[in-house]
Amino acid sequence: MFNHVMLGASDIARSKRFYDAVLGELGVEQGTMDSDVRCSYRTESGTFMIKVPIDGQPATHANGGTVGFKAASAEEVDAWHEAGIANGGTTCEDPPGPRERGGIKVYLAYLRDPFGNKLCAVYRLP
Repeated sequence: MFNHVMLGASDIARSKRFYDAVLGELGVEQGTMDSDVRCSYRTESGTFMIKVPIDGQPATHANGGTVGFKAASAEEVDAWHEAGIANGGTTCEDPPGPRERGGIKVYLAYLRDPFGNKLCAVYRLP
C-alpha cells in the first residue's frame, strides 16, 4: 500500500540504534546509512527511513500519527516492545496485548521512538 514512510530524527546514530533493535525483532535487517543524514530499512513490502529534516528545523512528531509495523506473532510484538524500551523508546497507550475493534482481533504494542514518533507493532490474530 505504500512506497515508503519517513520519520524525522535529529540524531541519526541514536535513531539507528533504536530502529535496528526494534525492527530487528521483526526480522528486518539493520538499516543502511545512505547519507550522513538518512538511514533506510528496505524490505519487499516497502521502505522505512529516518532522516534529519531537509529544512534544517528540529525533528518533531505528528500529533495523531502512528506508523504500524507488521509482526508475525504475539511473541514478536512483545520482543519488539522490549527492544524499544531497552534502546531509548518509551511505552505509550495501553500495555501490549490483544485488542478487538470492528470484528478485527489483533495483538499490538505501542512505543514512542527517541524523538517522540508514535509506533506500533501489530499481529493479526486468527
